[in-house]
Amino acid sequence: MANKEKLFTEFTAPTTQEWLDKIEVDLKGADFQKRLVWRTNEGFNVQPFYRREDLANLKTPDALPGEFPFVRGNKKDSNEWYVRQNIAVTDPAEANKKALDILMKGVDSIGFKLGHAELSAEFIETLLKDIRLDCVEVSYRACLRHALQLADLLVAYFEKMGYDKEKIVGGVGFDPIERMLMKGKDSTMLLPDMPKLVEKLKDYPNLRCVMVHSDLLNNSGAYIVQELGYALAWGNEYLQQLTDAGIDVDLAAKKIKFYMGISENYFMEIAKFRAARLLWAQIVKQYEPKCDCACKMVINASTSTYNQTVFDSYVNLLRSQTEAMSAALGGVHSMVVTPFDAPYEQATDFSERIARNQQLIIKEESHFDRIVDPGAGSYYIEHLTDALAQEAWKLFLKIEDEGGFLEAVKKGTIQDDINATNVKRHGDAAKRKEFLLGTNQFPNFTEKSEGKEPSSVCCCATATHTTDPDVPALKTSRLASDFETLRLTTEKAAKVPVAFMLTIGNLAMRQARAQFSCNFLACAGYKVIDNLGFKTVEEGVDAALAAGADIVVICSSDDEYAEYAIPAFKYLDGRAMFVVAGAPACMEDLKAAGIENYIHVKCNVLETLREYNQKLGI
Repeated sequence: MANKEKLFTEFTAPTTQEWLDKIEVDLKGADFQKRLVWRTNEGFNVQPFYRREDLANLKTPDALPGEFPFVRGNKKDSNEWYVRQNIAVTDPAEANKKALDILMKGVDSIGFKLGHAELSAEFIETLLKDIRLDCVEVSYRACLRHALQLADLLVAYFEKMGYDKEKIVGGVGFDPIERMLMKGKDSTMLLPDMPKLVEKLKDYPNLRCVMVHSDLLNNSGAYIVQELGYALAWGNEYLQQLTDAGIDVDLAAKKIKFYMGISENYFMEIAKFRAARLLWAQIVKQYEPKCDCACKMVINASTSTYNQTVFDSYVNLLRSQTEAMSAALGGVHSMVVTPFDAPYEQATDFSERIARNQQLIIKEESHFDRIVDPGAGSYYIEHLTDALAQEAWKLFLKIEDEGGFLEAVKKGTIQDDINATNVKRHGDAAKRKEFLLGTNQFPNFTEKSEGKEPSSVCCCATATHTTDPDVPALKTSRLASDFETLRLTTEKAAKVPVAFMLTIGNLAMRQARAQFSCNFLACAGYKVIDNLGFKTVEEGVDAALAAGADIVVICSSDDEYAEYAIPAFKYLDGRAMFVVAGAPACMEDLKAAGIENYIHVKCNVLETLREYNQKLGI
């Protein structure tokens, strides 16, 4: 032990300035702010490294698990969460059969989506037959107008079965504002049912009934800080209305549950859930509850559908796996992993099994459920938690100053903000500023849709557009949808275009540009043919035409384009589209010779490929 202590004392810890000085030397004059500081979409900067001194003024590292403000989670002894799977109920007997089956396969939380089912005592008894409601979490969601009836039927069933009220865990979904955001229909006339619903379920402390579905915002393209800030304002709107209706604040707060999405930003999502609990606790505290336990935020997290893709759909497993890990480490109450095939079909038994197992792996094999808030003390995660909390709080206060969340929804403020973000993200994807592996970057060159079509109604809550909406609705589409439409259009053409790489000149440059061009053009579903190289442009053009090329892409170095491009273009003589890979200094000379097509890193990939399809008659 003495030797170990001596070892540590022999080294002098470098200061932050010494680190910065070393970085400046390594950058060789490059701008530190531009090269290494990340400006996030959430509105704050992330430094390339953090030290203990960066946390000196933060209070979050001093928080304890299970204690106010619950930034480190609601539990003290574990990080256990419910593994949830949702079931759309068309026939109660079939839904019951499926529920019993998956409860034997690792699931301990069921979400029954009842839709517009005709509710009755017989319906509920059939649906819940042999399900031990005191052992598993069960949530129910019916038409908003039937929420009170559903609550009465459930309470009657619980009493008939003799269940201990404290052991009933789950929820009865009621969220009128979500309907307004999704469908543009004013649902404020249903808000008076909310305190009635709370009263009906007041004797069931673990059965929540007022829901905040901010996962809708996530699946509509919202940035993390937008989902977080608006979720808080949404929850506060319901809390304010309940207390104004005479509901005790402790009861009101304990009846609210948050349904949040999980995006692909791994560390920031961990921080989001920590910041969410922190801020919600502060909000509830202002209502002066009798017990701090009322300040706990209960979150069901769902992996995003916004970044899921039809093509290369197994990559969706990688996306949802890291998202699930973020939520688990962030300390959520329950979690749903969206099946990988959700964008194009009703989930199969196989995809649902894989989705369940994605959670079971991180529980049973990686033991994510054992350690409470493992991110605590991480300089980076603590910084992200604080930065997200500050930015989300600004957004929350802005909405409150403008009259609250409901008023903002009526005015369309929320919808306009999220829709603008969605448009921006689609634009970023078109330019490859935002990557979708297998879609706008590194597509599978040989993959075909094989009949897969994007679902007309995706589980990402696509808005139903009405001819005369009462309020603006969210206009959502998955991030990959534009590229998928393009690729499917190409695939259905009478002839799939063939793009031939005419590689010539400098070996390194021609190979690099050929790889870039193949990747670029395959995003449209074109058949790409790469080559090792040609001695002359004539040889390359002849080979391209022999291969049935519709597009000939010359791949060389910038300096050599002045020598090779125009002769190749003239020899091709309009027998195929001619494209230059790059943006050489001689571009104006090439344009003067009639060469009009160029692909390079600054291109709008989507618009360029749409233009090529048009020129090819697709």
